[in-house]
Amino acid sequence: MKKITSIILAALLALSLIGLSACGNSSDAIKIAVPNDTTNEARALLLLQDLGYITLDENAGITATIKDITDNPYGIEFSEVEAAQLPNVLPDVDYAIINSNYAISANMNPVKDSLAIEGSSSAYGNILAVKEGNENSPKILALKSALESKQVADYIADTYDGAVVSTVENPGDGFDATVDYAALSGQTITVAASPAPHAEILKIAKDILAEKNITLDIIEYTDYVQPNNVVESGEVDANYFQHFPYLDDFNAENGTHIVSVSTIHVEPMGLYGGQQTSLDALKK
Repeated sequence: MKKITSIILAALLALSLIGLSACGNSSDAIKIAVPNDTTNEARALLLLQDLGYITLDENAGITATIKDITDNPYGIEFSEVEAAQLPNVLPDVDYAIINSNYAISANMNPVKDSLAIEGSSSAYGNILAVKEGNENSPKILALKSALESKQVADYIADTYDGAVVSTVENPGDGFDATVDYAALSGQTITVAASPAPHAEILKIAKDILAEKNITLDIIEYTDYVQPNNVVESGEVDANYFQHFPYLDDFNAENGTHIVSVSTIHVEPMGLYGGQQTSLDALKK
């Protein structure tokens, strides 16, 4: 009986040690927080793949999720977090991949403060969007021209130091020759935007439109859902906060009918250190 008891105790001890070892490995795993919306999560994972830290299923593309990771040699643990909350969870993880608008709002410079940054791909250019059918309304054409102006392009270049890059190829004077600005005099254009950099950029467009006695009412939102909902409902004329892959996915998921009318700028997504101050933890 004593021999059997000893064998059982030894087995239990072995199982306990195995369990402790597993817990130790888990606690030592590198933790990276990524956005939880489909297109931005894919964008974050593609950045990690470009850096050589993971491999994704080649068929996943710009809708990849952590389920599409086929090779994870560093044993990275992922936390899928609402994009706006990523700066807040950064101290609790090793790294976080953060959309530049939220990084800027949290007083982080994507170029200077990130440990790695994606290229300025126009595929993720931030767009001015409206409900389908309103693309060529005088209000929207006036707002579009103001955002495509040299004043806005210069403001972006002078203000964001590469963290935001204008994608307008031939900036104009801010006015559309086909628009009857006299007929728009005294009217208000409403636009939904995230606080930074979109609302900041829109203030330049607001000054341009004011020259024609047109008021631009900038309504700030801190999430990625309501700006599209208020445009779809007709409550707001336009929005300026998202890139086209996100809009395309949003329309498909929600049955909305929102379209892009112009690509204004791109914000490279960055990998930021939280509990890690360098990428050394991701070196073999």
